[in-house]
Amino acid sequence: MINKLILGLSVLILCACQSVQKIDRESDFNFGWKFSLEKVNDAYFLNTDDASWRTVDLPHDWSIEFPFDSINGEGCTGYLPGGLGWYRKHFSIDAKTNESTYILFDGIYNNSEIWLNGNKLGNHPNGYTPFYFNLTPYLNESGKDNVIAVKVDHTRYADSRWYSGSGIYRNVKLITVNKLHIPIWGTFVRTPKVSKDEATVSIDVKVSNEYDEMQSCIVSTAFFNPAGVKVGEAVSNVLKLKKGETTLMQSVSIEKPELWSIDSPNLYQAVTKIVQLDQTIDSYKTTFGIRSIRFDKKEGFFLNGVNMKIKGVCQHHDGGLVGAAVPKGVWRRRLEILKDGGCNALRISHNPASEELLELCDEMGFLVQDEFFDEWDYPKDKRLNMNERHDDYITRGYTEHFQEWAEFDLKNTILAHRNHPSVFQWSIGNEIEWTYPRNKIATGFFNNMDWQGGYFWSQPPFSTEKIRSVYNSLSAKDHNIGATAQKLASLTKELDTSRPVIANCILPSASFETGYADALDIVGFSYRRVMYDYARKNYPDKIVMGTENLGQWHEWKAIQERPSVSGTFLWTGTDYLGESNGQWPRKATESGLLDLAGFEKPNFHMYKTLWQDDAHIYISSNTLKKSEYKLLNKKIVEKKTGKWQKRTWVWYPVEEHWNYKKGQDVIVEVISNCPKVELFLNGKSLGSKNLIDFEDRIYKWFVPFQEGKLVAKGVTDGKDTSSQIATSSAPVSIKLTVDKTRLTADGYEVAHIFAQLFDKDNNPVIAENAKITFEIEGDVKLLGVDNGSARNTEDYQSNSVTSHKGRCMMIVQSTTKTGSAEISASSEDIKSNTIQLSIK
Repeated sequence: MINKLILGLSVLILCACQSVQKIDRESDFNFGWKFSLEKVNDAYFLNTDDASWRTVDLPHDWSIEFPFDSINGEGCTGYLPGGLGWYRKHFSIDAKTNESTYILFDGIYNNSEIWLNGNKLGNHPNGYTPFYFNLTPYLNESGKDNVIAVKVDHTRYADSRWYSGSGIYRNVKLITVNKLHIPIWGTFVRTPKVSKDEATVSIDVKVSNEYDEMQSCIVSTAFFNPAGVKVGEAVSNVLKLKKGETTLMQSVSIEKPELWSIDSPNLYQAVTKIVQLDQTIDSYKTTFGIRSIRFDKKEGFFLNGVNMKIKGVCQHHDGGLVGAAVPKGVWRRRLEILKDGGCNALRISHNPASEELLELCDEMGFLVQDEFFDEWDYPKDKRLNMNERHDDYITRGYTEHFQEWAEFDLKNTILAHRNHPSVFQWSIGNEIEWTYPRNKIATGFFNNMDWQGGYFWSQPPFSTEKIRSVYNSLSAKDHNIGATAQKLASLTKELDTSRPVIANCILPSASFETGYADALDIVGFSYRRVMYDYARKNYPDKIVMGTENLGQWHEWKAIQERPSVSGTFLWTGTDYLGESNGQWPRKATESGLLDLAGFEKPNFHMYKTLWQDDAHIYISSNTLKKSEYKLLNKKIVEKKTGKWQKRTWVWYPVEEHWNYKKGQDVIVEVISNCPKVELFLNGKSLGSKNLIDFEDRIYKWFVPFQEGKLVAKGVTDGKDTSSQIATSSAPVSIKLTVDKTRLTADGYEVAHIFAQLFDKDNNPVIAENAKITFEIEGDVKLLGVDNGSARNTEDYQSNSVTSHKGRCMMIVQSTTKTGSAEISASSEDIKSNTIQLSIK
């Protein structure tokens, strides 16, 4: 009877609170920072004169603002500088005595130190993991000026194997709560039972009592479906909480749930409230999805009980011309293109994702492998990969902090990211084996005079027994790869057992025998597609999949033929800055399906024909001499037989134009999923061909060049599909297009403006380039220009760039001012149309 009275009282108290005003815990803390890259000492003092410092809004990456430098830069980080920078922000806050205020950083690259009003709050070496501090003890009383100061030490500017950026390059939030509150990352939603008819949704709620006295309260959680309709609620009894943290679990059943999937990414929201007497003193929102995941050693991956292939790409964190400070709109455009190509998953390489990117993946229906580390106990060589072969100051990286900080960074990442339905795997490491020498030697692939072959394409030369024997016979270092893997996997499962632990293994034949694979739920293969059957034979109880693979047809063929292999993550979704040691003027890695500007490349079109069902045709060409082919008895054959089966990261050279010398021998290539394609030159058929006759899935015709129009036509399910390229003459105009004409005046939203050269007959000019200058009038901010080429070393932060394939791009961003903008472009006497933008 007493319990019923308490529950009734709880409901009455809760109902009385429904009219309480909305509680805003978080505020945007990105605007109005002061920044200096000068050599400033001790800039955390209150009396530091920052009046002449530059004003910046976050996110901010100072490295991308500089020219590319082949002399003072390093190819591993894209020939861009690091340095030591200071950020300062003045603010006042109406802080009440019963409240606490926190600052939350989603990512600072790197080695940051944070002060408030001259008091050091702490430091954070990792450049990719989120962290926060309690500001309350050092805040000035209401109305008085406070100064937050952040020192960012990226003087070790080659401390990464890819472009990292420098600065406070992710979002910052100020969070003010009652001293009785749900802490940052204080909820965890799980869906242990999922079906089309009913789902069980459980939420762990952490409550923090920062008062010295015991506090009484009620905790309620209401669950809302994607339309905002309440579909369930859980209410606690009256809780009596001592000082410290308490966790309670609440659960509801939801009938006919709208499941989260890659095709229908339905998002629910849990609103958790702390009610004290007749007031709601805290309200915490958790976005989540209802979905189930399962991996099977024989049948592969299941999402919501449906068997499917993971069609994924690896993705570094830079956004091309915007560097590491990537606006959400830049990510959205890139993800939309990848989605259109059939991609359904991202592997965030080789570091945790930003909160904004995960939000987009939730909304757009991408599965995400969230990766923690690229190196553990021992360092990689930032210039050459594998094990460390340099000892200079500028290349010292995270390994120096791993022993002290790994647990903190791993746990912060999981706590911050585990409510995202998109996240379906935790990766504890990437190609870690290189840094433990026994692994490499034990495989038998290296320094073995009795073995001849290519590592990528060969089975292990040693038996499993010999690998184990050789490994155990070699001298061990202080740290053991299996023990460290077990530690990281255990730390992960302390916080989340609803997702599998995986790693990207570059030497899996050794990893199976060293204890490394024993720590994993799934063993990811890095460039070892020839070993899928080896794993099934020798380790039949282990689940394996591709986690870093080449963007070539032969990689998908190997997965398509094996139900047990869940899928792949291709290297990479987009080209990325860095990993180009000693290869100037190449400043970026060209392995992407999209280039640095997000333009589609030939391997994108290949995978679009493999990963989605809609008919698709892509035409390219090259002279017979420069092509991959030769004529043999009037048949087109590879110059090197079987080469297509061993193509690696970069697509072989092809042209997307139809501009050659009269009569020149040309090979026309068509990538398509249409079962039959017919090629026409100036309306005349050059014959039909069948896809089944091309084991490399590329249609080919030998065509002596004639000016005009080349058209490829295919039929799929009774529907005609075609694509064409045409001979172009000299450019006479520039055509501008834009992905959106209306921007929100929030200081964040972006528009991409594309420029393409055209000739007098309105054909796109691809074979010629020109220096294009953009002109902007109005209320937008220029973020920069690019042509997509990995070998373009012109400054990004400019309004002028030389086109590549006759095209280029500019990105502009709204300010907080409403108004309009006009954008045009020119190249000497060639003019463009005008783009009109509205900012509201």
